[in-house]
Amino acid sequence: MSKLLSQDFNHPDIGLGCMNLSHAYGTPVAEAEGVRALQQAFEMGYRHFDTATLYGGGRNETLVGKALKEQRQSLFLASKCGMGIGQESGVKEIDGRPETLKAQCEASLRRLQTDHIDLYYLHRRDFNTPIEESVGALAELVKAGKIGAIGLSEVSAETLKRAQSVHPIAALQTEYSLWSRNAEIAVLDACRDSGTAFVAFSPLARGYLTNTLQDVTSLVEKDIRRNMPRFNEDNYPQNLQLLSGYVAIAEEAGCSPAQLALAWLKAKGDHIIPIPGTRSVEHMQENLLADQVSLDGALVARLDALINQSTVHGPRYSAAQQAEIDTEEFA
Repeated sequence: MSKLLSQDFNHPDIGLGCMNLSHAYGTPVAEAEGVRALQQAFEMGYRHFDTATLYGGGRNETLVGKALKEQRQSLFLASKCGMGIGQESGVKEIDGRPETLKAQCEASLRRLQTDHIDLYYLHRRDFNTPIEESVGALAELVKAGKIGAIGLSEVSAETLKRAQSVHPIAALQTEYSLWSRNAEIAVLDACRDSGTAFVAFSPLARGYLTNTLQDVTSLVEKDIRRNMPRFNEDNYPQNLQLLSGYVAIAEEAGCSPAQLALAWLKAKGDHIIPIPGTRSVEHMQENLLADQVSLDGALVARLDALINQSTVHGPRYSAAQQAEIDTEEFA
């Protein structure tokens, strides 16, 4: 566990990604339902909650703030800036200019009903703004006491190095699971070497590794997976064929498929912190219990061989989505 996330709270090495409640996976849940889910997550033991300016155009931060304001001093709060819904355009915009990041931070603080955010990420690198300028602005927010630490999301090891020349980077967040291994090219080692926590989003491969999504045509129209190549009508049936062997290993390990995916991440390094997201309180509990699952080296090796960048069909992002990120890619 990273010192950053363990210094104040006694909690398991797993966080809760809050995005699903408000963004990207169809119609947002009703506010009362979302509040109850987040409060139950706290009650069952979650202490690390992850949100962002982008999610629901600020509605997710508002939800988190309303649900957890009474527990604020007993939890670790992470949010993100640099990507949001443009007020004039009404569409997603990436903007890493210092003035934008500072304004977004003030708005995040209001929505979250707090005077500081423990970890504030640059959600995406703005290729029109030097990373040093973006991180410099975040460093000023640290000095002002508005944020506790700086994180980066979906960036390369080289960008991490450049950012660290300006200010220590406490956490780097990117997608990491059995079927998304790009982090293994460079950033996992770069984070370990520099004492930076690696926060893995979509550790359950956007539901694939839970073995609960068999028919992608059942996804609602606005579900983000409808535009992801691995879930299309050509690739997903082939990816499903890998799950029979995967489910068999979960049964052998005595855990659910979702817990197996999270235990695999835990086995990959003690600086890795998964933040699975879900709308289901039952799944929150299931995911949290993955902290009790341990895998031996032989089983991890079998999983590595079964599902990886060479056995999975389709890239993780569309061309348009890929253009927004700064992560290393397999040749």
